[in-house]
Amino acid sequence: MDMESRLRAADLDAAARRKPRARAPMAWSTLRLLPVRAWLALAGVLLAALASAGIGEWLAEAPQTQAAVIFLALLAVGLLIALSRLLAEDAVRREGLRAASERHAKDLESLIESRTRELSALSTHLQELSEKEKSELARNLHDELGGLLTAAKMDLSWLQSRVPDAALQERLAQLGGVLDEAMDLKRRVVEDLRPSLLDHFGLPTALRAYVDSACAKAGLRADLALPEDAAPMPTQTAIALFRIVQEGVTNIIRHAGARSVTLRFTLERDACRITLSDDGCGFDAADPRFRWSHGITGMRQRVRALGGQFDLESAPGSGTTLRVSIPPPMS
Repeated sequence: MDMESRLRAADLDAAARRKPRARAPMAWSTLRLLPVRAWLALAGVLLAALASAGIGEWLAEAPQTQAAVIFLALLAVGLLIALSRLLAEDAVRREGLRAASERHAKDLESLIESRTRELSALSTHLQELSEKEKSELARNLHDELGGLLTAAKMDLSWLQSRVPDAALQERLAQLGGVLDEAMDLKRRVVEDLRPSLLDHFGLPTALRAYVDSACAKAGLRADLALPEDAAPMPTQTAIALFRIVQEGVTNIIRHAGARSVTLRFTLERDACRITLSDDGCGFDAADPRFRWSHGITGMRQRVRALGGQFDLESAPGSGTTLRVSIPPPMS
């Protein structure tokens, strides 16, 4: 079943649960729903009616007067009963509205939770699909384009060894420089798509190489504390943590105006922790414009997919600290 069908089924199920139920006949047991003040008022009216009937019976001498007093007392009791039923019906109605409101709130909460889970699963799937496409593109560029450039470089060397003309040699040398630049561009594009160090030497080495290179280009001082002999971890976990650090460093370079970057990566028995901080301008972490930006949301979603915790601390003028903690990965 595709996602649209699942969402339609969830809407129909929620609508069925919200269908109004048949109204049950009111019983005298519903009088317990009356508030205490209503009970006190009804009791006062009843006592007043009984007292007036008793006083009238003692004071009146004519039978007609006694009958009138008794009639008035019975009328008061009847009105009291009618008022009690009206109040009880109103209490039942209020109780029904409250119960319906609670059911509606629960249905809405369940629907929101279901949609959140589906959106989270969709986001995780799109991120994994994006990483897979990047990996395939990097492999094709490395194998096919790299092979073509290498063949062109070999043919150029063959021509250079057989062309005696100095002018042609100069043009061939320029062509060799262009091919070298193309090969260097291919290498950088492949590394951006899928860091080869991550696959061959593990996450700590890839993080060290990336942060050192990015900070050197931006003129930032890098303070790194990474494990030297970390155990290998699953590929999806490693690439997710690498992308989180990559996004964090990119934000620091673009927006923070910092002078230094600090990265701490520890592998403990109960968790894998990464802390990335800077001494830049910072921002208001409670501002929705920053809290729900695409970059921060993407990092938070990657951590949630790994079953971990994501924490971002920042204040204007106080720098920014990003903390990630995930369960210990099993290779």
